[in-house]
Amino acid sequence: MHKRVGEPHARTAPGVFDIYPDFPLSDGQIEAGYAALAAIIAAKLREGARWVVIDGFGGVLWATLQREVDAELVRMNVSINWRDAAACFLPDAVLTEKYAENLGGADPLFGKLCEDDLGGFFDGKKLYELAAADDLPVIVYGAGAALVGSFDLLVYVDVPKDEIQKRLAEKKITNLGSSEASYKRSYFLDWQVLNRHKAMLLPGIDAFVDGTDAARPTLISGENLRAALTTLSQNVFRVRPWFAPGPWGGQWMKEHFTELDQNVPNYAWSFELITPENGLVLNSGGERLEFSFDLLMFQRYREVLGRAAEHFGYNFPIRFDYLDTIEGGNLSVQVHPNTDYMRENFGEPFTQDESYYITTCTPGARVYLGFRDGVDSSEFRREVERSHAEGVTIDIDRFVNRVDASPHDLFLIPSGTIHGSGVNNLVLEISATPYIYTFKIYDWMRRDLNGNLRPLNIERAWENLDFTRQEDYVASQLCPQPQTLREGVGWREVVVGTHDMLFYAVHRYEFDQPMEVETEGRCHILNVVEGTAVIVEMANGYRAQFNYAETFVIPAAAQTYRLIPMGDQLCKVVVAFVK
Repeated sequence: MHKRVGEPHARTAPGVFDIYPDFPLSDGQIEAGYAALAAIIAAKLREGARWVVIDGFGGVLWATLQREVDAELVRMNVSINWRDAAACFLPDAVLTEKYAENLGGADPLFGKLCEDDLGGFFDGKKLYELAAADDLPVIVYGAGAALVGSFDLLVYVDVPKDEIQKRLAEKKITNLGSSEASYKRSYFLDWQVLNRHKAMLLPGIDAFVDGTDAARPTLISGENLRAALTTLSQNVFRVRPWFAPGPWGGQWMKEHFTELDQNVPNYAWSFELITPENGLVLNSGGERLEFSFDLLMFQRYREVLGRAAEHFGYNFPIRFDYLDTIEGGNLSVQVHPNTDYMRENFGEPFTQDESYYITTCTPGARVYLGFRDGVDSSEFRREVERSHAEGVTIDIDRFVNRVDASPHDLFLIPSGTIHGSGVNNLVLEISATPYIYTFKIYDWMRRDLNGNLRPLNIERAWENLDFTRQEDYVASQLCPQPQTLREGVGWREVVVGTHDMLFYAVHRYEFDQPMEVETEGRCHILNVVEGTAVIVEMANGYRAQFNYAETFVIPAAAQTYRLIPMGDQLCKVVVAFVK
């Protein structure tokens, strides 16, 4: 039965990780299928509309959408002329030259974030000619369709980032105005301009479509979508996580997150809360609709971030994800860039400062963190370069420090710190949001599917490594000891750790009785690290259940919330927030 707002929501039993969480709306707000979309268009045309725009994000299967909507309109005896906005793109070669800096040249991984608007992809003369068409009524469709100017109906189609990446890999789609199908081009170019375009359109969207299922899209009115965003900005919510295998991936998530596809060798990563790529799912009467997290930020970033809103704007600052090496392999030995390097080279507003929270591990598990005392940077580089050139192993313990890992340990990893999880850890990575800027130094001689050693980033790494972070520094600064901040009957709040270089802090709530928490103007990001499940009760009466290992968000505007343990176990919930 559909849960109404105010009732606890859980698709799975207590303690069972839910891979498809949603936020409940009242019934009747979400419709499904092309007939529903065509009916909205037909009704507007019968009112005298002459210009209809169907805009959307990269990754939409536009040919399928055009064919299916047109077929439904024909069944309704509605005649329409279609115009593809993609016909107005600048030539591929022109776009490649124009955005050469953003595309990063021969670098296979990195470029620079584009600061242009979507209009920069289009031939202005062709757009003008399209806008001057007199064979009305017309539907202009495709990414950027709204650039034609005035229109009578605006439909927007979104696609989740994991589905976009799948379609890119399968060559079902290409990048904007290009014959390429590249994640790098998507991240540094397409998604940047498309996000700005989406933010501009949000206030005027008449109908919003989730194009994940190209055979059966779902849709909601723009008015109801914007109302849902307002509701979310006051309540606890959880994004839809997604998961990926990897060369070092482990078996813990595969075994414990039982709804996951078991026909993969491992799961290395979970995107628990990586907001540039996660989406939120709405549920109305059993129909689901997903939209990208950034829509919430575009409309309600002040309510979500509170006192941090002016500093971060639309950029959600903190990410949570899992790194699973249990029965897997070591992560690469790596480093992340410092803030100035990040801004100058990649155009990111802040850098990839990280921390490892050990959710669970097996005895003997370790984390690589900092350098051994007296390390010789030149000798280490020679060994790394020789290893990669000749395909020989390194005695990494000569150079890199290792520390023992236990459940609930926190290891701090400010940018410039050499690090990597060892085997047999389930790491909850609590970090600044940027997430792709990993400079690999040593990858344990792992090879790709073609038998080639996986690429390293030695030059970039040496431009960022801090060789002063050796054993004493690691012990005193990067391995904090928990300290009780406050406590009451049946609960306490513990400071787990932070660092002067990190803009966020990590605390932990431990309770076997209900516990009251104030946001104090901060957005709280939480994860259940011990116990079966907790109920979160908001001041407005909304309640939701979160199971072991699940991540959830409480916006700053919520002001207060109550954590209620399920069962008679002690519950532990990690919380991170901007300091």
